[in-house]
Parts: sequence; C-alpha cells; structure tokens
Amino acid sequence: MVVGVTVGFVFAAERRQLILEMVRANGAVSLRELARVVQTSEVTVRRDVRALEAEGLLDRRHGGAVLPGGFTRESGFPQKSHLATAEKTAIADLAASFVDEGEAVVVGAGTTTQELARRLARVPGLTVVTNSLLVAQALAHANRVEVVMTGGTLRGSNYALVGSGAEQSLQGLRVSRAFLSGSGLTAERGLSTSNMLSASVDRALVQAAAEVVVLADHTKLGTDTMFQTVPTDVITRLVTDEPPAHDDRAATELQALADQGVHISVAGPGAGSGSGTGAVHGEADRQARRRDVPPLPGQRRSLPLGHGQPPGTVQGGPPGAQLRSAVSLGDQATARVADLAPRRR
Repeated sequence: MVVGVTVGFVFAAERRQLILEMVRANGAVSLRELARVVQTSEVTVRRDVRALEAEGLLDRRHGGAVLPGGFTRESGFPQKSHLATAEKTAIADLAASFVDEGEAVVVGAGTTTQELARRLARVPGLTVVTNSLLVAQALAHANRVEVVMTGGTLRGSNYALVGSGAEQSLQGLRVSRAFLSGSGLTAERGLSTSNMLSASVDRALVQAAAEVVVLADHTKLGTDTMFQTVPTDVITRLVTDEPPAHDDRAATELQALADQGVHISVAGPGAGSGSGTGAVHGEADRQARRRDVPPLPGQRRSLPLGHGQPPGTVQGGPPGAQLRSAVSLGDQATARVADLAPRRR
C-alpha cells in the first residue's frame, strides 16, 4: 500500500516536497500514483522527478521514483508489481506469441516474466524451467505444461531460488530460448540487475538457451545497475513497449541496441489483451500488435522462421531516424508491422 496524502492545488516547490515525502515513505512510487496524489498530470510529475533527481534527492527507476542510491538498491516485489503494469501486460502478450507448442524454455524471475508465465499456461506441450516461485505458481494448474524448478536458496524479496544450488541444477540443460527480465538495459552493457545472486543465476539460465529474449519496458531502457547479467552481444531479441514521444533516452537506446544486432519487437497499443499465445493467435494478429526492428544486415543473429523474422527492411534517412519516427506512430502500430533497420554502412 502506498502511503500518501490528498492535496488540492499546490505550487511546484510544494508539489516536489510532497513527492519527496511520498518516496521517502514508500521507497518507490510510480509516476501514476504520484500524479494522483499531487493532482496533476504525469508529464508534470515526470518533470518534477527529473528536477529532484538533478538535485540528488531521488532516482528515476521503472516508471517511477525511488530513494537515491538506486544503482545498488532494489525495489521489493510489492513495489515492482505496481509499476508499468499496462506495459508489462503488452510485453507479455507479445513475448508469448513467439513460443510454439511443444517447446522447452527457461523463464527467469521478475514481474514481467510472471505475466508471461500466465500466458504460457495456454501453450500445450510446453516445458518451462524456472527459478521463480511466482512463475511456477502461474503455471501450476496448466494441464499440458510441465514445470521444472531449479534448486537453490529462496530469496524472499522476489520469490526466486538463487545460489550455487540453482546454478548447479542448470548444468547440462539445453532449451530453445530463455526469457529474462532485469532492472536495467543499455546498449553498452546489456541487461543488469542490482543483486549479485540474481545476476549469477540469470547468467546460468542464459547458458542453457540457444536464444535469449529480454523483456523490458521502456522505463528500463538506458538504466544501468550494478551487476551485468546478459551482455548485449548475447541478447537475441528485446520485447518492449512503445516509449512515450517525449522519451528520447528510450528511443535512442532502442536504436543503439538495434545497431548492435539486437532484434527488437515493440508491443503496440493493441497488445495487452491477455489472450495472446503462439498457439492461439494467427500471424496476421501477431503482426497487428507488433513492430519489429531487425538488427543490422550481416550481424551475428539469425532467428528461426515463424518467430517474427521480418520479410524486409526500410532503408534511408539519417542513422536512427527510422526508429524515432516509428516510435511516434502511436495507434498505427495496431494496424501493421513497421519493419525498420538502421542505415547500411
């Protein structure tokens, strides 16, 4: 439960003081909740949070604000579960569409991967290996899904099994793909998290998979945390949501990731219905809810047919222009797939 107060009209200085008090009382608060409490728009709150961050009074993280020092801190599951919920739902819907009947996959811990697991429960013949109690719980009553849990020590803050027991149980395992989330994602460093034990298990999950799919909403793009889990050159695909038009940092980071060979699938506004799986949706419906940004031609990655590999690319314009233009398409993303790539060099 978020601790707050109800206020009427306030000036900027008073509003920012209230935001600080909210963050100090709760540790982490979403922009939506802050806007509700101080009775203003999320755009205004975002501007306030940026100003407070510049003064070193708080940090921006995951679509909200946290206490300063977030580079080494991690929000607990209750705080994470209420941040960017609509974006996580859209990402989970789209990510599930890449999973086919009878596959074996690994799914890491996190609130976004938990949403993915709820959709994977409808894919028949699936085998899911996970270190997450929440992922396992979401799949517990799926009739035709086999769940394999790692060993390890329970980490209560995110309900995940970590430690040497978890890592050893993954040795010798081989699956088609791994679905992972984290605390931050940058083109320079890849996926990262703020906990050393979680990072170590995520690296073991990656070693077990032929492909690595990262699930990260736009608020994590450009955020770097303490422990690297997946280097950029190991990430096969990023599934994310449409960054807001004003979020230049996320758009720039997406283009940089595409330039380094990451195949990016952006969930459009039509995603998030909660019914999407590879076993249910046809290809036309998949494309209506997705934009794909393929990696540079000749990069190291090759995705199997039937998993969203685009038929062609759009060339021309200054480097990065295609992606920034497509990110502003808004509702048009529900009608078609815009296949984008950076300029050939």
